[in-house]
Amino acid sequence: MNSASSNGPSACRRRVDDADWAMITAELDALGCALTPQLITAADASHLIGLYERPDAFRSTVDMSRHRFGEGEYRYFAHPLPAVVDELRHALYPHLLGVARDWYTKLGRPTPWPDGLDDWLATCRAAGQTKPTPLILRYGPGDWNALHRDLYGDRVFPLQVVISLTKPDVDHSGGEFVLVEQRPRAQSRATTLTLPRGHGLVFTTRDRPVRSARGWSASPVRHGVSVLRSGERFALGILFHDAS
Repeated sequence: MNSASSNGPSACRRRVDDADWAMITAELDALGCALTPQLITAADASHLIGLYERPDAFRSTVDMSRHRFGEGEYRYFAHPLPAVVDELRHALYPHLLGVARDWYTKLGRPTPWPDGLDDWLATCRAAGQTKPTPLILRYGPGDWNALHRDLYGDRVFPLQVVISLTKPDVDHSGGEFVLVEQRPRAQSRATTLTLPRGHGLVFTTRDRPVRSARGWSASPVRHGVSVLRSGERFALGILFHDAS
């Protein structure tokens, strides 16, 4: 499967590389999440939305209400991933790797991630995590996503990315991204964001280091989506570990 965009995956990689990663890293350290500039074109977004109706493109469909995850639906891509999704995954990984290693070093944890994504995915496969995790989420009026974390197995990369495929306030209203952090010995802190189409949000998969009286403590983080008031919202989720 190939992207319908005339710019193609190579242009997508350039957009990722041209982002201000120093600023993104600073925001991740401060908030646990950071907005990116536009990573995919409108044509790429439309192409991915169009794939949603092609069962051969996906390995699994999840009805969120059936599992009490909220309301809505999402589908996990099958192998091979669409070209633009595979390119994004490979382009983003090296920029996020330094943050992952820094965070886990501060928390006194092992940093098992090799320099290349393919080597890391091989580690996942060796541990029985063989199923691809990039997905598309679809929300209609009244749909929402409960607060959760995307872990899928023992092998976890601590950062992930969501990219909006639709225009807020044009294609839909509501459906804001929600991040809730339980800070050590303090009340939970919520952050809400609206993503322009094609732009991404990098955020922590499980927890992140925050300073405490004893040095660094792990601050658990969950994410979800607020109730969609009207229209239809699509988003692309990119994780860097596969599922068992």
